[in-house]
Amino acid sequence: MSAYMIYNLVEVLDPEPLAEYREKFGPTLEKYGGRRLASDPDFEVLEGAWEGARVVVIEFPDMDALNRWHESEEYKPLIALRRKATRGNMIAVAGL
Repeated sequence: MSAYMIYNLVEVLDPEPLAEYREKFGPTLEKYGGRRLASDPDFEVLEGAWEGARVVVIEFPDMDALNRWHESEEYKPLIALRRKATRGNMIAVAGL
């Protein structure tokens, strides 16, 4: 069953580490079967309050692949870059 990582980028704090993060991010996804489904600053809030500058949705083959990616040695240094560069929220959710 597919699993999804959803990231709500609230604020860019430093564009330089963000550029490095974006450059190195793709290959880490590929190794774990991740596929970008959406990444856009132009999203529409249909209900409630949503603070954010960009929403990112990534599909993985299953929750195990998603967790292996997030905990991988390849991605761990990128987490530090992302946290230095941005403020945001990330969730993982299993598909139906």
